[in-house]
Amino acid sequence: MGSGGQSGQCGGGVDRRGRVRDDAVLAERLLRRRPAGVAAGRGVRPWPGHPGRRRSERRRRGRHSSGSGGAARDGVRRRGGDPGGRGPGPARPAVTAGEAPDRLSQYATASGHGRIYQAGRDQYIYVGDRSEPRVVVSLPPPPARLVGREGKVDGLLDLLAPGDRGVPSIVVSAVHGLGGIGKTALAVHAAHEAVGRGWFRGGALFVSMRGYDPAGPMTGAQAVEEVLRALLGGQQLPATPEEQAVLYRSELTRRAQSGQRVLVVADDVSSPGQVLPLIPAHGAHRLLVTSRDTLASPALGARLVDLRELDPGAGAHLIADVLTRARPEDPRPTREIDALAQVAEHCGRLPLALQIAAAMLVRDPGLPIAALAAGLADERTRLDRLHHDDGGDRSLAVRATFELSYRRLPADRRRLFRLLSLNPGPDVSTEAAAALAGAPADGTRPALAALAGAGLLVEWPAGAGRWRMHDLLAVYATDLARDDDAGLREDAVARLLEHYRATASAAGVHFGALPGQPVPARFSSRDEALAWLEAERLNLTAAVSLAVTAHPDIVLPMADALAGFLDRRHHIDDALTIARHVLATAQEAGDRYGEATALNHIGIALRRTRRFDEAAEAGIQAALIFQELGEHRDVGKAWTNLGLVRRETGRFQDAIDAHIEAVVIFQETGDRQSEGGAVDNLGAALREARRLKEAAGAHAMAAAIFRETGDRHGEGVALNNLSIVWRETGRVKKALDACTRAAALYQETGDRHGEASALSNLGLTLHDLRRFEEALDACTRAAALYQETGDRHGEAIALNNLGLTLRKMRRFEAAIDACARAAALFQKTGDLHNEGIALDNLDLAQRRARRRRRWRTVVQGKPAN
Repeated sequence: MGSGGQSGQCGGGVDRRGRVRDDAVLAERLLRRRPAGVAAGRGVRPWPGHPGRRRSERRRRGRHSSGSGGAARDGVRRRGGDPGGRGPGPARPAVTAGEAPDRLSQYATASGHGRIYQAGRDQYIYVGDRSEPRVVVSLPPPPARLVGREGKVDGLLDLLAPGDRGVPSIVVSAVHGLGGIGKTALAVHAAHEAVGRGWFRGGALFVSMRGYDPAGPMTGAQAVEEVLRALLGGQQLPATPEEQAVLYRSELTRRAQSGQRVLVVADDVSSPGQVLPLIPAHGAHRLLVTSRDTLASPALGARLVDLRELDPGAGAHLIADVLTRARPEDPRPTREIDALAQVAEHCGRLPLALQIAAAMLVRDPGLPIAALAAGLADERTRLDRLHHDDGGDRSLAVRATFELSYRRLPADRRRLFRLLSLNPGPDVSTEAAAALAGAPADGTRPALAALAGAGLLVEWPAGAGRWRMHDLLAVYATDLARDDDAGLREDAVARLLEHYRATASAAGVHFGALPGQPVPARFSSRDEALAWLEAERLNLTAAVSLAVTAHPDIVLPMADALAGFLDRRHHIDDALTIARHVLATAQEAGDRYGEATALNHIGIALRRTRRFDEAAEAGIQAALIFQELGEHRDVGKAWTNLGLVRRETGRFQDAIDAHIEAVVIFQETGDRQSEGGAVDNLGAALREARRLKEAAGAHAMAAAIFRETGDRHGEGVALNNLSIVWRETGRVKKALDACTRAAALYQETGDRHGEASALSNLGLTLHDLRRFEEALDACTRAAALYQETGDRHGEAIALNNLGLTLRKMRRFEAAIDACARAAALFQKTGDLHNEGIALDNLDLAQRRARRRRRWRTVVQGKPAN
């Protein structure tokens, strides 16, 4: 087992001995010291500059470096004196904050001169250089031709057009109607037309809300995040949905003020609550919604656009148009006009059903339209009833068309179509479909392609071997599968789950394999295994959930196979979900060992999300059960994770004791690799206790053990931690060599999160060597990797170190931005200690910026000689 906790520091801090203090006192000091540009709590007054605060209250200057996954740390002490002066500085202009229901949000200038007045509510300030807004058009391609909807298109365009000044605009439009009625085609067509007319120069974005997806809909908060990522590109987003909603409204308001209207198309919405967070605060923008339900909600305030079946002539015209575009020489549309009308009627004039019927005719150019109409007539009893009450349950019209398409398939393809509905995830690979069918993959792809040719599947992206089924078709297939023999369904699910388990095991081996250790031939490299795991991640997590009730015996093996991948790629939410499934399964079966294993994994995941109390509780329970069972090696693993939690919470001596206990256990059980990890974690705890010489020895010993066992990833962890100790003891060149090697080893073993840690430490070490351009590059890359892996605390460490480097380069405005973002992230992750360090660095950068401005004013005001 590699080192479980990679420790590190955050640059520019106070003396480490002052870290453990009364939280209430520290919080009070932090609240008094937050300037404009950092999130403020309730009742915070405008930042006055504190001209009367005594120098003795100032923190000592210093720096600290960053480590992967560990808490940020402080470093060299601050030198005495205040080079920036204590004056209140120039007068600051007031900044207006736009109201949100519960909080205020404001973009302040990067100079830090904005003053925010607040009373009785939270306020979030996002500081940065606000460049020209990013213009994104992410609409799907428009339909090749929209038939029979001309009046609806004109009506939608009237709603999307820029409004007259002083005249209230309809901000939200909701197209509603039966599934398959053509809502998406209409909305996308109108959106492209509006963009082409230059009405939305701020962007036009499409979000699939998956409102009727059996796997669960997209939430409003997830939609807001998706839109923000499209609008803001690579910029960091706030951590919580509430803050993202505030930023969403702020960003749209900013674009409106610069004359850049934005259109958001929210497709397949099942309830008003899904899209309420997407409603723009400014009347210039538009939200276009499609839904099968009538979204008659006062809160939504939408103009409803009711979409019904096509007119009789338009239905026949749609089929003819598809046939003519596919084969211009096809004589059937002109020869069999009456038969076309009959097919359109039998399909209920529902666009989705018409498209499927047309696809059948295109696929079989020898099939007379009259023969198709006769086939549909076989279901006339049902269709007569539906049209008797002017449509009735229109979903049956779709079912009739699906049924005809389905019955024309050979028996083996009909069976495959039904079996595909048993896959628990959002899509299915060719290999997984083959497992369901109990057939070889090379023979399954042609069958899947034939289903796609009939309009029953879509391969997306084209050629990727991943297949998706429209949600209505999935429901239809599920209904059909219910009539199959229960034993046959269970066998198919068992084959699918075994496919996922076996392939995940073959891929997972690559994350723990040592040099010379044989690996399954299924994947030729770690990169190939990683690509498969990433592509199947949602299916694999869903498969574990399915296995809880279908095949509980494979839940624990699947969890074990995925553990290394989820940890290495920092997919913490998935890891926690799977571990809880394992816990439930083990408790149901009375499996005490499985229960303890699950608790240990839950503790690891909770620690990584900084939920330390819950992590400690889970770890203690795991250790007790392992000890009761006599599983000494696993007791050592539990002690390791408990030690990491105690180190993160400042209980350094307790952490040292826990890691020593783990080292002894691993030595007694002969687990050399796990011993290396425990020794490395011991070194990190010793460093926190300022026993630096012992820490260096522990990290060096761990690196040697990992080299001996061939664990390249573990060696990278140990070298990364060793570089921090060497830097703190003034051996900067040795620190540079160690963290450079660590970064290379992390990259070699595919650990993006660990690579971020090593790069952050590398940046701070280069900063000490005054190689500022290289330091800037390393810290920037580290922040990007932390953001990519979802580690907001690590991102804060890298941003703080970036701010230190920018200040040394005299790029004060950029330094202010980086330090303010770091402070905000530390606050959100509950790290008051490092929030204080970031605020110190922010304050220093602001004072240096004020000095520069005063100096320039004096110099420019002097009369020329």
